[in-house]
Amino acid sequence: MIRKRLGKDLLYFDGGMGTLLQSKGLKAGELPETWNLTHPDEIIDIHRQYFEAGSDIVLTNTFGANALKFHGSQYCLKEIVEAAVANAKKAAALGVHDERRTYIAFDVGPTGKLLKPMGDLEFEDAYKAFGQVMGYGEAAGADFIHIETMSDTYEVKAAVLAAKENTSLPVTVTMIFDEKGKLLTGGDVPAVVAMLEGLRVDALGINCGLGPSQMLPVLRQIMEYTSIPVIVKPNAGLPKQKNGEVYYDVAPEEFAETMGEILKLGACAVGGCCGTTPDHIRAMVAMAGRRSPKPPVVKEDTIVSSYGRAVVLNRKPVIIGERINPTGKKKFKQALKDHDMDYILREGVTQQDKGAHILDVNVGLPDIDEVSMMREAVTELQSVTSLPLQIDTVDIRAMESAMRIYNGKPMINSVNGKQEVMDAVFPLIQRYGGAVVALTIDEEGIPKTAKGRCRIAGRIIEEAAKYGIAKKDIVVDVLAMTISSEPEGAKTTLDALRMVREAYGVCTVLGVSNISFGLPCRPVINANFYTMALHSGLSAGIINPSSEDMMRSYDSFCALMGYDPNCEAYIRKYGAFTHENLSNPSQDSGLTLRVAIEKGLKEEAHHKALELLKTQEPLEIINRYLIPALDEVGKGFEKGTVFLPQLLMSADAAKIAFAVLKDSLAQKGGQVKNKVILATVKGDIHDIGKNIVKVLLENYSFDVIDLGKDVSPETIVKCAVMEEVRLVGLSALMTTTVVSMEDTIKLLRQQKPDCKVMVGGAVLNQEYADMIGADFYGKDAMQSVYYAQKIFAKES
Repeated sequence: MIRKRLGKDLLYFDGGMGTLLQSKGLKAGELPETWNLTHPDEIIDIHRQYFEAGSDIVLTNTFGANALKFHGSQYCLKEIVEAAVANAKKAAALGVHDERRTYIAFDVGPTGKLLKPMGDLEFEDAYKAFGQVMGYGEAAGADFIHIETMSDTYEVKAAVLAAKENTSLPVTVTMIFDEKGKLLTGGDVPAVVAMLEGLRVDALGINCGLGPSQMLPVLRQIMEYTSIPVIVKPNAGLPKQKNGEVYYDVAPEEFAETMGEILKLGACAVGGCCGTTPDHIRAMVAMAGRRSPKPPVVKEDTIVSSYGRAVVLNRKPVIIGERINPTGKKKFKQALKDHDMDYILREGVTQQDKGAHILDVNVGLPDIDEVSMMREAVTELQSVTSLPLQIDTVDIRAMESAMRIYNGKPMINSVNGKQEVMDAVFPLIQRYGGAVVALTIDEEGIPKTAKGRCRIAGRIIEEAAKYGIAKKDIVVDVLAMTISSEPEGAKTTLDALRMVREAYGVCTVLGVSNISFGLPCRPVINANFYTMALHSGLSAGIINPSSEDMMRSYDSFCALMGYDPNCEAYIRKYGAFTHENLSNPSQDSGLTLRVAIEKGLKEEAHHKALELLKTQEPLEIINRYLIPALDEVGKGFEKGTVFLPQLLMSADAAKIAFAVLKDSLAQKGGQVKNKVILATVKGDIHDIGKNIVKVLLENYSFDVIDLGKDVSPETIVKCAVMEEVRLVGLSALMTTTVVSMEDTIKLLRQQKPDCKVMVGGAVLNQEYADMIGADFYGKDAMQSVYYAQKIFAKES
């Protein structure tokens, strides 16, 4: 089985398929997977060439084979999959002339759609689409499932769960990162690694998007965090265009040379993606030969993550915000009863602004449906904040429901030393991944001594190992007992913190404010105990980040203990403070419309827009609040401090606010919108990028004419002429369809010469855009908005 060889033997994947199919006559817009049935000899020949070049693994020609892409197709998906696997097997029989063991990897690519809340595809619908075709792949005889070219952590989670729950095959995953180590939807390397390792994939890595030399910095990051085998499959450089043909600029010899560096960094399975050929694979195999790779090194970092951010618990103390929890909070309890989701979101956003690194989410009340509410709260919170979440519940059904749809690797609060609790919780951690809080309580209660609590921690760690849960994914809570009823409680807790860290080397967590129940002036006790706990080895304190006392304790500790180099964060935060304003901190004035939009709070944006309409003109509101808010978020996106989900949620909040103003604006003779055409070019069925640009342009008051995907040059030009449009945006994700983009530009120049053309897509770059005659290349959605503003500002 492939699982036994990953990380022990150097394995070679194959190279590109699309470029070779195009050379054999694949037409623009034609689904490559249909060739498994219509041109089997051509597919077998390509696979055979890779086997002869030295590939141990070939991918089936099923990259886009799923029910979402083949909806309404005349071809049966099951037959396509069966033919794809059979073709690869026939090729192995023809192309392997030595004793090496070869493998058929069932290739699974993205759906081409964004999942909710960013797009319109439900998580479970994506899961079902993946699960169906993966089941066909296993039945047809594939050796393992290879999920590749994924640019969204949420979609890849759906795919991995589908593979795990619908097949018994090993699962490997490669993602598509940009040169900054980011996914399209904002995920960074440690966040991706943490989630995929939590889901227990057999190997992970990177493919597509970059050439081998551009992948080196990203690979270094991957190697810093991962403990499992790594796969690297670069493109043959960057796409170029000459005489209407697409080509790549890295020749086989250069490719092989750089792949040597990639192997030195620790990759254990290598191959090629777009533009690579059997010659590239042959050169790489000749360079590296048959040998053992560097074995994976187990990393000990305790990591939780969201879609866009990873938090490492054992490098610097972290803050877990405690405010999304009904315990002792009358307003929050009422919000839960009233299903006031905006209240919950405001609490989340406020805690992020105040410095929390993780948000605790507890929605348990006797008279609400906790399963439904937890699922909704997790989904909605992840649409407005990039912070990882701590799923806090004793309801196993609510825990599993939230873990399944959580986008990342969550913290789970909690398990304890009771056997029945461990039997219920650990299978969920094993299935979905997570760092689990381990409470030092068992069937006999909470031990009075530090040694007793340490003993329970050891038992939990030992039991977790039976499920393959590493010690680094156990975060021990030695429990803070209130000193008003247990005078020795604080000392016992502090002793237990030190003892657990020394005995097991695990991270620790505490609900800090428990220490002061029943006492006056609780913030004083809490803050001093928090400092003592941090000094005793506390990794994560569950605190109120809006408490000035607690945050001063945290900031001071980080400065004093060297976690804040040169005291930069401390000086930045407190440098302008006087004694007076430290004693009387200013209170928040409440959310404005601008802030509501920046934070993506849709209901708040609706109410604030209605309020402002009572005293201000709609155009004034748009210019003073909506546009500046979107500009601020756009700047954050450009700097990498705001991620795509937040960008889109802000756009949605602006859209809701604009809807409030729309009728009033029309009655007062509002300004005419500037028209922009958007289209994915002929032969390309991907519209993720186009749809993102559409949402943003509409919220900057542009009138977007969306022509959809697979749109012919003639249709685009005809619309531009009829609608007198001055700007057209063209998108392409596939190298085989960029020729259609060039044809469209040429036709526009002939029939609508006053029309500007902006282009974008994963296969494009500035050089390529210049070659095909585009006026502007948008490397991301916000750049397209800025260009549109610039064009129409000149015209006005």
